[in-house]
Parts: sequence; structure tokens; C-alpha cells
Amino acid sequence: MASMIVRNLDDELLGRLRRRAARNGRSAEAEVRAILRQTLSSESEPNFDDLAAALRALTSGRKQTPAEVSQREGRDERRAPSSLMPASP
Repeated sequence: MASMIVRNLDDELLGRLRRRAARNGRSAEAEVRAILRQTLSSESEPNFDDLAAALRALTSGRKQTPAEVSQREGRDERRAPSSLMPASP
């Protein structure tokens, strides 16, 4: 199992954690594990379709360049002689 260190907890938060752990008959460390397990188990992971829809919503109205156009432009730029390079002697 992995370990984690949490730094810079304020005294009030740490006190509340210790009191909660005591009420539940656990160590502070066990209480943190229980809090994380409970919180993260009720949270669902977004699926690909939801993420893609959110990305489409964020980028709607923006000019979109098809991938093949970008690839062609990049290929053409690499093939063109650069005017910035000094001529060979």
C-alpha cells in the first residue's frame, strides 16, 4: 500500500480530526482513510463521452482546424527552405 504525508494542517482542523477519530474509536490515521474512502467512493469518475461533451462545450464557437490541414501545413513548413538560414558556401 502507498503512504501519504499531509503537511501544513491548521491546528483547528487537526483537532477536529482527532475528536472525530475518538468519537468513532479510530486513530487519526484510520479516520483519514475512512474519510477518503467515504468521500471518493460516492464520487463517480467521468466517462469519456461526458469529458468529450464538456470539451466541445468549452471550444464551441472557436475556429476549428481539421487535423489533416495542420499536418499538411507542418509538412510544408519543414520542406520549405528557410529564409533565416545562411546560404551554404
